Amino acid sequence: MMTVNEVSKRTGVSIRTLQYYDKIGLLRAAGRTEAGYRLYDDAALERLQQILLFRELEFPLKDIQKIVENSAFDRQKALEQQITLLTLKKQHLEDLIGLAQKIRSTGGMVMDFTAFDTQKIKKYTEQAKKEWGETPEYKEFEEKTAHKTEKEVKDMSSQLMDIVAAFGGMQSKDPADSEVQAQVKKLQEFITEHYYNCSKVILNQLGQMYEAGGAFTENINAAGGAGAAEFAQKAIEIYCK
Repeated sequence: MMTVNEVSKRTGVSIRTLQYYDKIGLLRAAGRTEAGYRLYDDAALERLQQILLFRELEFPLKDIQKIVENSAFDRQKALEQQITLLTLKKQHLEDLIGLAQKIRSTGGMVMDFTAFDTQKIKKYTEQAKKEWGETPEYKEFEEKTAHKTEKEVKDMSSQLMDIVAAFGGMQSKDPADSEVQAQVKKLQEFITEHYYNCSKVILNQLGQMYEAGGAFTENINAAGGAGAAEFAQKAIEIYCK
């Protein structure tokens, strides 16, 4: 685990920015020290890398949060698209450098404006965004959150986490217990009301993601206690059958 100060020094991201990311729910700390300072694990650092790559591509924070929290998000596919976009930006900068060098060597204006053309970058960015948000669930989520404030979206995420984290306090029960299953139903209804139509197929996929490791598992277990994410997955699996 690394402190917020250590993460800031290692990544170059300011402490204030890390605190803000935690505040809006984009990058939650994995835990706290006894003194209350934020702590970050490998899963959080992995998520931070994704966020920073999207920021380099000039994606707004709101879009980044929607993308990385989308149940259909494919990290490997996104990484390949990010590499393509960064390569296009690199070529654009090299073209600009080449033009500047040509102007310097000729000592005057060079009537060539192709180096300023960014249409290829814009076109690919639009295509990538469309692919990341092409699922009906993502589109429904966008529609439901379009007119919400940043605080409202954050509060909604906190409420969702509270519902999932509550499974941690039920681990003494059987996952098939009626009270546990009622909690799964509550989770499904909350997602349907505030995010998108949460069918049993989608709910089951979410459950698998909860216990698959990485940021989701770490955050749920941090909020609900060790084993909360894994127990939630078992309860969801039973409910969906």
